[in-house]
Order: sequence, then C-alpha cells, then structure tokens
Amino acid sequence: MPLRRDLLKLIPPDSWDSHMHILDPAKGKLSVKSQYTPKRHLLPEALEFESSVGLQNIVLVQPSCYGNDNTCILDGLRQIGPKNARAVVTFDPNTTAVSTLREWHTIGVRGVRVNLKSVGKEMELNELMGLLRQYADMIRSLDWVLQLYVPIATVAALENVIPELRVKVCFDHFGMPELPSQGENSTCFTAGDPYLIPGVSSLIKLLSQGNTFVKMSAPYRISTEAGHQDLEPVAKELLRVAGRTRVVFATDWPHTRFEGLDIEPFMEQVVGWCGNDGVLLERVFRSNAKELWSIEEEVKEK
Repeated sequence: MPLRRDLLKLIPPDSWDSHMHILDPAKGKLSVKSQYTPKRHLLPEALEFESSVGLQNIVLVQPSCYGNDNTCILDGLRQIGPKNARAVVTFDPNTTAVSTLREWHTIGVRGVRVNLKSVGKEMELNELMGLLRQYADMIRSLDWVLQLYVPIATVAALENVIPELRVKVCFDHFGMPELPSQGENSTCFTAGDPYLIPGVSSLIKLLSQGNTFVKMSAPYRISTEAGHQDLEPVAKELLRVAGRTRVVFATDWPHTRFEGLDIEPFMEQVVGWCGNDGVLLERVFRSNAKELWSIEEEVKEK
C-alpha cells in the first residue's frame, strides 16, 4: 500500500475526474428502459472518495438508469458550484428548449450524453447521424461537448461524420474497443499492435484531427485480463498520439454494476503508462480536462 500512495502523490494538484456519477433513488425518476436498479451513492460519499484518491474536481455524468431526468446531477452540481464541477446531461432534442440548455449552462453543465451502450440500443447509421447533427446544432453556440458511449464499431462508422459536426466530441471508456480474448485472436497483444483491433485506427485518426477527446476510464467494462494487460497497447497508443492534447482521466465512480472494486490500481497503471513524463501526467489529469469542459482560469487580482 505505501507504494500505491507514493504513486498517487504524482497526481497533479487541481486534477479532474472527468466521469463519475451520483445516484439517489429518492431523486429523479428511473427510466423504464433502465437495465439495473441503482444503489444509493450520494454526493458526500462521492466527494469523500474523490478526496481519498487525490482528485479535487469532478464531472457529473448522467447515468443511463435515469433516462432524461437530470434531477440528481443538477442538484449535485448546484451544491458544488461551477468552480469545481461540471455536468453532462441527457435530453430529448425534440422537446427541450434551448433556453433550458442556457439555464443549465449557468450552473456548469457543459455536455450532452448519447448512450447506446448501457441500454443495448442499436440505431441505423443514418438515424444516428441525424440525431448527432441535431444535438450538435443545439449545443454548438454553448461550446458544449457531445459525449458518446457507443461500441467501437460505431466510432469507425462515424469517422467521416464527426469532423462535420463542428463541436467537441468525447468518447467514453477508451472508445470501447473490443479486445480479443486470450488465445485465437491475441496475437495483436503479443505484437503490441493495437491497430489490429477493429475501430482503433478510426479513433486514433479522430483524435489526431483536433476536436475529438477520449476518456481513460472504466477498464473493467472492456478488459478480460487480470491487471488489464490486454488494454495496455491501446492505452499507450492513445497517450502517445493524444495524451498531451485530448486524453482525459476518469474514475467512473461508483462503478455501477461493478460496485465495490478498488480503482486505485488502475490509477497506478495510468501513472505508470505516463512514465516519468510530468507534462503528460499534468495534461491527462488536469489541463486536457480543463480544455474539454471549458474550465476558465481563475482571474487573479493584481
């Protein structure tokens, strides 16, 4: 344990957790499409966790179980304030007024989430493209983020569409690559070549173009190996290509449907993947997030 604490000291001050949730069954209405019944994880518990792992700022992300009822995270955001928090909501673009988005903007909302993965939803490409364009048109003037939790195959399908949206786009959880299990298809990891994984090249291309970000988070939703060694080639390539510009760290607390796991070993891994590069660590844990979520620098009085 002392070694882990030494590593956690390397996390820069004023760092951001770019993806976490609070859940309160007493607030908000569960979606009829929810795939699970959430356990109670309130804001004080969340802040205590963040402090324990050296993170000072959070991005509250709307979980799938609440559908478009953002009550829980909006209440949490109001309690913390925009200096140390942001939020990513969900909403129906056909029924939500732009004036509502502007009101949410004043308290720190900076993104909308399109979540197909959690609910197992499939959409025809043309339908999805139309939906993303609709969201992009609504959030562009606010400089919000279009956050996508979709399979890696969808990332590949959207490769030529995303640059046309003219908004910041962020993919959840490493872009959700489908890692081969040990055995028949594991040669790409023996060779250390993440580009043999379908869709990764599209994600890398988008990251290289400018307005696309990716979250280094929730390895347990992707990896099949102990210690997430099967994910390492992808992680290191993401850091090599975009670590100083468009990769952000996140805990995914409270790890819904994986409650109780210890996220600190993964934080150890991320620090290790960054090597001894202090600039890279600072970008992944702080500065990239500040750019993604439009965190204004505090104006100091002269």
